[in-house]
Parts: sequence; C-alpha cells; structure tokens
Amino acid sequence: MRRRYDHIDLRVRSLAEARSFYEVLLPALGFTRNVRVEGWLQFEAAGADGATEFFGVTESAGHTANECRIAFWADSPSEVDRLAEIIVRAGARNVEGPGYHEGPGYYAVFFEDPSGNRLEICHRTEGAR
Repeated sequence: MRRRYDHIDLRVRSLAEARSFYEVLLPALGFTRNVRVEGWLQFEAAGADGATEFFGVTESAGHTANECRIAFWADSPSEVDRLAEIIVRAGARNVEGPGYHEGPGYYAVFFEDPSGNRLEICHRTEGAR
C-alpha cells in the first residue's frame, strides 16, 4: 500500500520542555529510530518496504497552539488504554478519556503536549466516524 504521509513537522515553544514528553510518546507509537538532527527531535518508523515516516519536533519560541489536532492510530481499544497510561506518565496535559466518543466504534484519548498542541490516540471500527 502507498504511504499516506511522509512526515509531521511539529512546532513547540521550547524543545527542552517538550523533549522528554516526545521521547516517551513517539517510541510508544512505533517511531523507534531516534535520528540526530541539529535543532530537532526526530523519530522515524520504518515500513516493510524500507521507507520511513517520521515525526519531527522543533522549537519556535513564538509558537501558539491552535485547534489543529494530530490523531495517531491504535490497533485496539486496549492499545488506546495502554498508550493513555504512557502519555499520563510522560506529562500529557488536559487528558480526556480514554473512552468511547461520538457513539460506539470510536474509542480515543485526547491530550495536549507541553506546548498545548492537541493530540489524540484512537481506534475506530468500520463504520464509525
């Protein structure tokens, strides 16, 4: 299957403040290869074809979080539960869930990183919106 995206390039107010959070979150989500790039925190996930997707975080001192949200996929509701425990220990803010949202079939946890960026981990069954 063709890749759906190449990378996410996220800004935070302070890389030092966000580093420990993302060093826990990203490997738990399968971004296991830490790539050293000056001024960035970058983790990659290698696909079966050898191609990599990556999640990069860099500092922008004037960054202001907005209403955009990045949602990560989990294979099951129990995986959402497991990852929810990890994000709480990592220091996620404004955690909502985990639980069913917007009817049956959509199980998720919503949270914010140390800069207020909105994130989510979800599992959706067929037909759920």
